[in-house]
Amino acid sequence: MRTALATLLLSAAICAFGQGAYRSQTQVSGTIRSCGSAQMAELMALWERGFQRFHPAVRFEDKLNGTVSGMGGLYSGTTDLSLMGREIWPTEAMAYEQTTGHSATGVQVAIGSFDVPTKADALVVFVHHNNPITALTFSQLRAIFGCGDELRTATQRWGELGATGVFADQPIHVYGYKLDNAAAIFFKSIVLKDVEWRCGIKTFANQSSQKSKRIDAGQLILDALKSDPYGIAISNPHYASPEVKAVALALSSVAPPIPATRETVARGAYPLARAIYIFFNHDSGRPPEPRVREFLRYVLSVQGQQDVIQEGAYLPLPERVRQAQLREIP
Repeated sequence: MRTALATLLLSAAICAFGQGAYRSQTQVSGTIRSCGSAQMAELMALWERGFQRFHPAVRFEDKLNGTVSGMGGLYSGTTDLSLMGREIWPTEAMAYEQTTGHSATGVQVAIGSFDVPTKADALVVFVHHNNPITALTFSQLRAIFGCGDELRTATQRWGELGATGVFADQPIHVYGYKLDNAAAIFFKSIVLKDVEWRCGIKTFANQSSQKSKRIDAGQLILDALKSDPYGIAISNPHYASPEVKAVALALSSVAPPIPATRETVARGAYPLARAIYIFFNHDSGRPPEPRVREFLRYVLSVQGQQDVIQEGAYLPLPERVRQAQLREIP
């Protein structure tokens, strides 16, 4: 089902535009060094094999120990590409700029997964299945999950959101990820912005069981929500169950609410969909190496996006996004 939808979307884009196949502008050789996201390793291997069909003299050296290592390798000069399995954090961008003297340059190379944990999965807002609320705006989310002087009023009770009956006078209990988790950082940057997190939010971190099995924070969050009729949570759709209900999200009070589905994530409509990126060294005095430029062009070609489909977790870029990212390559 996942690959069928992604293939359909990409095929429609190809038919609509009739362009996008990779054609090398120059034959290149040498070694391309990359570091960063371990979760992108399988996808990177597909891109490398595909690229070498056009440029057999190119070799790759990959040190994919985690996204947090990506930008450091780039500004220290030990790598050519930083594979970012999530959005770049402000501290990473600042460190890069302070070290190199110019801002970081990157391109989006795929949409994150819909519901595959650790693969830049979409964030979804959940309530208890008995809760009458079915949709929320971003301003309402800010009032629920945020607090502080920047926020005029924080929402305290379900009745303030339109809930009636037994829910109307009940306090809202808020659940989410540990605040230094990548998902929490993404939510704050997109929804809360300059507003701080709600003081009473109950947060969860990943845990290890006695059998050394990793228990994802997203599962722990929804496990807590199942037994709390008056709760609201941010989590991963992978862990949804009949006891909880996903809430559609609207960017404003006049915008239509968008449900969290694989289709809305794949076409770039769902507002809490995520993405993955590749960053590279570039400033006005030092353009990217030709082999780096050609590789990025391949990644953003139809063939490169078909590799995304083959990987199976991430989703290919909508055609309008693919074209826009191609224009970002110097």
